[in-house]
Amino acid sequence: MKRYDLIIYGQHLDEKLITIDELGRLVGMHPEKLRRYIVLGLIDPEVETPEPLFEDNIVARVRKIQRLKNDLGLNLAGCGLVLDLLERISGLEEQLKCIRRYDL
Repeated sequence: MKRYDLIIYGQHLDEKLITIDELGRLVGMHPEKLRRYIVLGLIDPEVETPEPLFEDNIVARVRKIQRLKNDLGLNLAGCGLVLDLLERISGLEEQLKCIRRYDL
């Protein structure tokens, strides 16, 4: 008789939480490589135990990492730096939009 693990999916702000295996299938990567991304801080699970669960928007982040590695030849540290800078730029652009709204 086989033992089947029960995986419970949660809802977090209307976003489905996906397992590391599902993420691997969606982006075409082995789950162990994704675990390395977690250790390096490139991706962060929403839930860590008993198994890492991710918001479904993590797929876009992993695909960005893949493009940076494959198209630009960056190493993982470089990918992390670029992603952090892109997030910071996005935040600054949002702040600028707010400032411009109040100036009008």
